[in-house]
Amino acid sequence: MAAFKMSPEEWEILKLKFTRKYNHLTEEDLQFQAGQEDELIGRLAQRVRRNRDYIRYTLSKGLVDLESNRL
Repeated sequence: MAAFKMSPEEWEILKLKFTRKYNHLTEEDLQFQAGQEDELIGRLAQRVRRNRDYIRYTLSKGLVDLESNRL
């Protein structure tokens, strides 16, 4: 599977969408730095009890339309 990439600016928008869906996540869970997408995906997968592919798919879907409120 191709590497998943996003900018910190994109993550700020996606983070809002993600916390609406998973409101139990902490700021620590949501920490992200460019180039560390894989670490973020692994952490989110563990915290929301889904697999890495689900998280990658969900984030990719959110990136397609950052203007939308939906994740």
